[in-house]
Amino acid sequence: MDRMKQQLRVVIFGSDTRAGKTFDLLLIGLILFSVALVFLESVTEVRERYGAWLKAAEWTVTVLFSIEYIVRLWISEPPKRYAMSFFGIVDLLAILPTYLSVLVPGAQALGVVRAMRLMRVFRILNLVSYVREARLLLLALLASRHRIIVFMLAVLALVTLFGAIMYVVESPEAGFTSVPRSIYWAIVTLTTVGYGDIAPVTPLGQAIASVIMILGYAIIAIPTGIVSVELSRQGTRSSQRACTACGKLFDLADARYCPHCGKPMGPVSAAG
Repeated sequence: MDRMKQQLRVVIFGSDTRAGKTFDLLLIGLILFSVALVFLESVTEVRERYGAWLKAAEWTVTVLFSIEYIVRLWISEPPKRYAMSFFGIVDLLAILPTYLSVLVPGAQALGVVRAMRLMRVFRILNLVSYVREARLLLLALLASRHRIIVFMLAVLALVTLFGAIMYVVESPEAGFTSVPRSIYWAIVTLTTVGYGDIAPVTPLGQAIASVIMILGYAIIAIPTGIVSVELSRQGTRSSQRACTACGKLFDLADARYCPHCGKPMGPVSAAG
């Protein structure tokens, strides 16, 4: 039994062997097929004509994914480690919508979450370096979260103020029937989305709207700058090396001798 688990672990969790790569490629093909089923079932003409076939195919795919999930739990040591991992949660979410559709009609459309399983292509195509870049981006977002929160609170204060002003300036006939609806218009205008379902008609309202539009372009650049600065800092930290002799940091990743004390580098550890 242990030997079988070990063999299955190499095939399912590994991608270094031919069997492992073949399994991953088949899995990706099945994922693409299942996502295509969700798309087709959402088209009324296709659903009315091939509804029974689509449902049968959907349940077949779900059963296969369920068996795969159970096997992954069985060969994992411990099973909780896989179940609580990112891919473990995604794999579980990939099979739940079909079962949920028995109680909630239409819930199978949530099966598009299976597309997230395609992230395994990074492992198959040896694109591990992209995972490192994604980690740097995540660290940059986490490090700048406080500034982003302050920025968002300031934006919320602005749209609330502009919404209240527009509610006073414009009439209900123009669509500004309440303060919340006016705030909705301010958000749409500030973000330069501009649905056009509500529009000011008075000269003063149009002037205020023009100011909000121009302000929106300036505000959009702020979070980009915040994250970009932090991303640059994270990239610098990840590229630094620490001298094992004097402990000082420097950015020469391929240096053989420490530029501070002149000692041979030997084994090094990354900073941060």
